[in-house]
Parts: sequence; structure tokens; C-alpha cells
Amino acid sequence: MTITAEVMPPRGGDASKTLAAARSLKGKVQAINVTDGSRAIMRMSSLAVCKLLLEEGLEPILQITCRDKNRIGLQAEILGANALGIKNVLCLTGDPVRVGDQPNARPVHDYESVQLLKQVSALNRGEDPVSGFLDNGPTNLFPGAAADPNSTNFNSLRKRLERKKNNGAKFLQTQMVMDPKILERFCKEIADPLELPTLAGVFLLKSAKNAHFINKAVPGACIPEVILNRLERAENPSLEGILIAAEQIKSFTGLAKGVHIMAIKAENKITDIIERANIN
Repeated sequence: MTITAEVMPPRGGDASKTLAAARSLKGKVQAINVTDGSRAIMRMSSLAVCKLLLEEGLEPILQITCRDKNRIGLQAEILGANALGIKNVLCLTGDPVRVGDQPNARPVHDYESVQLLKQVSALNRGEDPVSGFLDNGPTNLFPGAAADPNSTNFNSLRKRLERKKNNGAKFLQTQMVMDPKILERFCKEIADPLELPTLAGVFLLKSAKNAHFINKAVPGACIPEVILNRLERAENPSLEGILIAAEQIKSFTGLAKGVHIMAIKAENKITDIIERANIN
């Protein structure tokens, strides 16, 4: 089973804490995903942190969102990633600015995720976005896309993922999934027929309060009552969240090609989750 994990760039110019969290995952995960302005909140660029991870001997996955750059900026970032030796890119539309802490910022959205995948694929073929071909040859990037198995409209989800596949997506990373039955249906009916290897999103819940907030504030989040009750009753909610995440990883084995572990501001808990899942 492939295991990836997520780190968040710092809100400042010093990446030492982020790098320390990433170092603790060395040998335990196959790649580390670096968020790009998640929740529309200012942080260090994903590109910079990915380069620092490479220098640490870690395999990064660069998130690129369309919210903050026009096509020229996105094209430049793709070319820059290739030049720096960053190979994996996750193409995202991006969270709306209204959910962030600078709601008056102006979103760009010159592209959305499908168009971004199409652009990465074109540059991989060496195509210049204006005319002809790139002077120095094609890029060599491995593009992926996001998906939400909890979607209530499976028809629409299938059609959108077909578009992502047709425009170059090579893998999927899902939003948090709490129910293996939902993941199984998603993989059997959509991801597997499309031949898109899927990393199932596993999210570390820190407390019942944290879980209720996520259900309320995060679009598509669907943390079931049984999980909420476990966290409510737990003597040690932090430990209970780790146990829940480990159980989810075990239950996803054989359904998806791997898991993607998200532990926002608690990256130091990821190793414990992996060890308790006992899948290595």
C-alpha cells in the first residue's frame, strides 16, 4: 500500500518546523504533499517547500491551485517545478477566498483544475501555450487530481473525473473518507474503471469539537455520528483520533491503492498513526 502524508507550509519565512515534521516521515511514507494556500490562508509557497524537501532526500507532491494565479503564472510554476526536479503535481481549483482570513483578496481562476491538468499535459508533450513547441523540450511531470467520494451526485462526479482522466490525470487523491463502504463504491464504480490509482484521504480528528467544526465548515465533510460519539466519550480524545485514523487505514487496505494522511498542525502524530495501522 502506498502511503503519502501532508505538511502545511509555515505562515512565515522560516520553514524549519515544517521540515522537521517532514523529516520524521522519512522511510515511513512514499511522498509528502505540500498544501498550496489551503483554506485560502497565506503561507509560504508550496514550490519553495517542495524544493526544500527534495534537498532533504524526500519525495514531494506539489499542490498547484488556480485561485491565485493566471495562466501565465501557472505555466511558469509548472516549468519551474520541472526545472527544480519536482515531478509530482496535484492540480486543484483552490478553496474560495471567502473562507480564508483575507476575504477581500481578489481570486483569479483563469483556469480551474481540469484546465490545469490539460496545461500540464500539453507542457509534458512539449507544446508551447502560444504556438509551436517549447525551446528546451517537454516537461516530465506526473499530474494528479482531487476527488470527493462523499459526493451525493455520483453521476456528476463520474463525468468530472472522466474529464480529469482525459486531460491527463494519472492518480487521484480523495478528500477525507470515513466509511469504507463509500470508498469501495467510489473505487469500484468510478476510479477503477477509469484506471486511476486512488489514495484515500485519512484525516486525523483531534476531538469531538474539532470533528463538529469540520462537519460544519468543510464542504463535503461527512463525519458520521458513530465517530462523533467515540470522540465525545473518549477519556483521551487525541489518542482516540489516532486510533480512528489507524483503523480507517486498515479498513481501506485492498480498496484503494493507498492512503493520504492529513493531520493539520499535528504532523508529529502521523508516524504513530502508521505504526498503529501496522501495514508496513
